[in-house]
Amino acid sequence: MEETCYINSPLGVAKIIGDVNGINSVSILNSNEKISNNIPEVLEDCVLQLNEYFNGDRKQFSLKLNPIGTAFQQRVWKTLQTIPYGKTISYLELSKQLGDIKAIRAVANANGNNPLWIIIPCHRVIGSDGSLTGYAGGTNRKQWLLEHESPYKQQRLF
Repeated sequence: MEETCYINSPLGVAKIIGDVNGINSVSILNSNEKISNNIPEVLEDCVLQLNEYFNGDRKQFSLKLNPIGTAFQQRVWKTLQTIPYGKTISYLELSKQLGDIKAIRAVANANGNNPLWIIIPCHRVIGSDGSLTGYAGGTNRKQWLLEHESPYKQQRLF
């Protein structure tokens, strides 16, 4: 049976869905959903690891994942998981790693349909020119995540 919970994150309310087969979805909401008082047992480890990530204590997730997608999307999502914490690659580089430079639009589309926000680090993929490009959670959140993971902490001037 699929379980759902809502937790606070520095970027808004995160919705987590999963069952005994793994975590299906982690998404950030643009609404003020009520935070869950009780976390279902099958989601407890995910909540713990996300909180550790946001506190700066976790750089890699070790969760049982069960994202729903096509075989191609699954390949892209698996490749995304190889991008190290604090590093970025371009959509072009990601396409090359998948063995088809001409599939860049399909790769970008699969990246945009990633159902496991942060855990499958689609935020680490940027434009070839270094631009943040699109991000389902908004480019402001993408920038926050990349700064959070950066080994070089920049102080804000304003």
